[in-house]
Amino acid sequence: VLSHNLCTVLNVPHDPVALEEHFRDDDEGPVSNQGYMPYLNKFILEKVQGNFDKVEFNRMCWTLCAKKNLSKSPLLISDEDAFKVWVIFNFLSEDKYPLIIVPEEIEYLLKKITEAMGAGWQQEQFEHYKIALNTSREGLSAWELIDLIGSGQFSKGMDRQTVSMAINEVFNELILDVLKQGYMLKKGHKRKNWMERWFVLKPNIISYYVSEDLKDKKGDIILDGNCCVEALPDKDGKKCLFLIKCLDKTFEISASDKKKKQEWIQAIQSTVSLLRAGSPPPHKEARQRRKELRQKLLAEQEELERQMRELQAANENKQKELETVRKQLEAAAARAAEEEKKRLQTQVELQDRFSLELEREKMVRQKMEEQVAQKSSELEQYLQRVRELEEMYKQLQEALEEEKQARQDEETVRKLQARLLEEETAKRAELEKWHLQQQQTIQMTEAEKQELENQRMMKEQALQVAMQQLKQLELERKEALEQYEEVKKKLETAANNTKSWKDKVAHHEGLIRLIEPGSKNPHLITNWGPAAFTEAELEERERSWKGKKATSE
Repeated sequence: VLSHNLCTVLNVPHDPVALEEHFRDDDEGPVSNQGYMPYLNKFILEKVQGNFDKVEFNRMCWTLCAKKNLSKSPLLISDEDAFKVWVIFNFLSEDKYPLIIVPEEIEYLLKKITEAMGAGWQQEQFEHYKIALNTSREGLSAWELIDLIGSGQFSKGMDRQTVSMAINEVFNELILDVLKQGYMLKKGHKRKNWMERWFVLKPNIISYYVSEDLKDKKGDIILDGNCCVEALPDKDGKKCLFLIKCLDKTFEISASDKKKKQEWIQAIQSTVSLLRAGSPPPHKEARQRRKELRQKLLAEQEELERQMRELQAANENKQKELETVRKQLEAAAARAAEEEKKRLQTQVELQDRFSLELEREKMVRQKMEEQVAQKSSELEQYLQRVRELEEMYKQLQEALEEEKQARQDEETVRKLQARLLEEETAKRAELEKWHLQQQQTIQMTEAEKQELENQRMMKEQALQVAMQQLKQLELERKEALEQYEEVKKKLETAANNTKSWKDKVAHHEGLIRLIEPGSKNPHLITNWGPAAFTEAELEERERSWKGKKATSE
């Protein structure tokens, strides 16, 4: 029966009589040893072409599992609404078994339902629920999600009809891919009359029906990348008009008001743009982005945990190394103490031995003094031996002192090693701190580097402007020099003419000097009248020329 119903819903060709024969009640049937899943995959699912009603297929699966798993406690939503929530769960759940919906998708679904109801979203309430959920599990099953929405925890103050309409609106958007729907007037192609129709916009088609119950379908407007929508001016007593152009037909439609008209134009334009770009519907693309973001965050969290484990292992290794060094230092200290003990014992034994030697020598000396008269030569030998023994004693004393000093030096070196080890530990901690500061400084340096680069560009531009100004000044200086040379030539010519004219006048009539009213400033006066430049102006021009020449050199 299950195979027959699956084949019927999925539009897979089958023979009911052959199915009854195939699933006969004996030990050689297809599900006797391997179970039903291999048969389902091979003979049914592999033959599915995709041209079946997904809602009917979901309804059949719902019929199989709802009675067993649906909660018996009373809910604020109907069985039909529970079915729609179950289908939405299958769309938003993670791609692994057993199926669960994570808190991020729960928040997305509850927000959509709350917005459809026209209520405000309670973020703080959901955060408390999310904290309680994360402490016990990763997400909710389909039946737990139905209980959550049916309990009214996030829809308090709303009646059953409002919640049902909100669930239906979210179901239409996420499952049926309904991007927009509503009543509008459509102009007929044959009789040119205007009729009210219920329009439903999907990613690649606009269907229009007699009413919103979707029972009597009147036609479709097939959308593709070549379609376009244009606003039309009011005409024939109809307002808020717009035109949908397709390859074979055009459709004139009238919205109820300007807002609806603009919403429909924008919605159709967005749908055509998605078709041109080959992009999926917005809600599917948003779901894929949320899934990719969760996977990215999970990968980053796993990488962080791996790094923490590596740091912990490295820290444990360092602790072990420090413990080994500490044990080695303790062993070295124990050996040094043992050697010091042996040295002291040896020193005591040597002192006792030399004390006995001295006592013995004293006794021998006394005996030798009694026989000094008779054995003077032997006395000299004895005294020589005593001097040799005393010298040896001094050498032994010096050797003991050197050994003691060496032990003290060894103790000093051991303390120095311990202090160096402590300093190394402190240095290591300080280096790690500097490393963190260096990373922060590097990040700040990148921003400062960009700012310095901008300043450098500004200074280069200013330098170019200054170079241009310098070139302009150089040209002006050259022009001034040329003017100065011209003036100098004029002055020389005037001076020669004046001298010649003075000589002639003095020869014939004597020196004549005309006195005429002039300017207030002192001017050079020639025999022909005021000169072109005053003496102060000439001096000023000469100083300016010399300054510019020195600057250019």
